Amino acid sequence: MTRVSVEEFAKLIDHTVLRVDAGRKSLEKAVEEFFRHGFRCLVVSPYHLQVLNREGFIKREACVASVVGFPNGYTVTEAKAVEARRLFELGAREVDMVSNIQALKARDIQVFEGDIAAVVEVAKEFGGVVKVIIETGLLNDEEKVLAVEAVAKTKAHFVKTSTGFHQGVSGATVHDVALLKKVARGRVRVKAAGGIRHALDAIALLEAGADIIGTSSATQILEEYKILRKELVNI
Repeated sequence: MTRVSVEEFAKLIDHTVLRVDAGRKSLEKAVEEFFRHGFRCLVVSPYHLQVLNREGFIKREACVASVVGFPNGYTVTEAKAVEARRLFELGAREVDMVSNIQALKARDIQVFEGDIAAVVEVAKEFGGVVKVIIETGLLNDEEKVLAVEAVAKTKAHFVKTSTGFHQGVSGATVHDVALLKKVARGRVRVKAAGGIRHALDAIALLEAGADIIGTSSATQILEEYKILRKELVNI
């Protein structure tokens, strides 16, 4: 990872601002940091996407993403499809959707796949990207494998570890990322998210196979990476 420049490292990070209590100042700060550091994408709530659209932010050449069925995922499929469509209409280039974990747990794979496929079909109309959150901390390894296979079958673009919104549930782990990457076999990319707060954590997950990471600590991680890279290069 020390061969990756600071600029290249920033392009591996989705800068996320999804806290329920995130106000106007939090949004403005995230936007400023997004442009200053050149992060891959800015991930915001549907409400904040509306704000950015209203104020002309979306017109800029910037990747903005929002969330579907967040954070529990048991919203009915029709509602997820409608939500995704509206987000793309508002200017989102990507959506991070929470899969129907209850259906997966019940081995109701047809519903689990259909839920994802409905959002993927909407995304195709807009040339959009779909990341599917499977909440790995709630799954055993067999369920994780089933989830990745379903995500790949629907031709979604990413499988994502976690929302980071469930207290007491682990977020992204090296084990989970490595497993998802192995099962994906290049058919779908991996996004690690949930509890990633430091550069060493991000590096470990990227080395384990994550293609990108999502975090609300993007700026802190980037600053730590600058220090680590400088120290390692000078050894």
